[in-house]
Amino acid sequence: MKGLIIYLWLTVFHFLPGTEVSNACDYAGSNLSYIKSNTEKAINADKIKMIHYYAYKALSAIDKSKQQFEDCGCEYAQKSIEGGKNYLKKAIKASSVLSSRMLLEKALEHARGSEEALEDHAEIHSSEYGTDLLAVNTKESAEKRNFAKPIGGKDLEDRIDASLINFEVSLQKVINTLPCKEAQTYVTKVFERCELQLLKTDLTEGKRYYNLRTKEIAESALVELSNRCP
Repeated sequence: MKGLIIYLWLTVFHFLPGTEVSNACDYAGSNLSYIKSNTEKAINADKIKMIHYYAYKALSAIDKSKQQFEDCGCEYAQKSIEGGKNYLKKAIKASSVLSSRMLLEKALEHARGSEEALEDHAEIHSSEYGTDLLAVNTKESAEKRNFAKPIGGKDLEDRIDASLINFEVSLQKVINTLPCKEAQTYVTKVFERCELQLLKTDLTEGKRYYNLRTKEIAESALVELSNRCP
């Protein structure tokens, strides 16, 4: 049975929960704060020399944390910060304060996007199966995000619904493969986790809808399990 659980864990969710991965995510998150701070200092600097100085510090931090981003496993966070790295390089080469600042603003957007992806990804490692399924499709949904034009309303809901298709398929594999009691325990944790998230007052529109839809999918799976299991 233990072997079956490990197999599902690897083939269905493609995550590697554990202390080493969690530490890598924490380290990457800490470095992101440093990267953002120095990028902001570069934006606020008045002289091109100081702009280049702070931008280089941010760039160096990205290079030093590359392995931690890879070990963390949040692909979108990694891709986003790499995009920020490219803008930082251009900002360092820029010869005017105005052009540097424009490029640095882009770099900061990417750093913020990377940080948001890491926050969504972080709690994957909190349980045996990774019960924070808000993060399961972070990469797919976030890849469709346009930083310059934030989306909302029906457009946002449609994108989240699309990103949850793979999750729904994965959850179906879990309830079809695990013994009834284990499957019920797992899906119940997903359901309860979403309920707790929905109690928070600071959720973004996207996260609130994501948790609501994930809760609905889990609830449907619980109904299916109750009809199937003795």
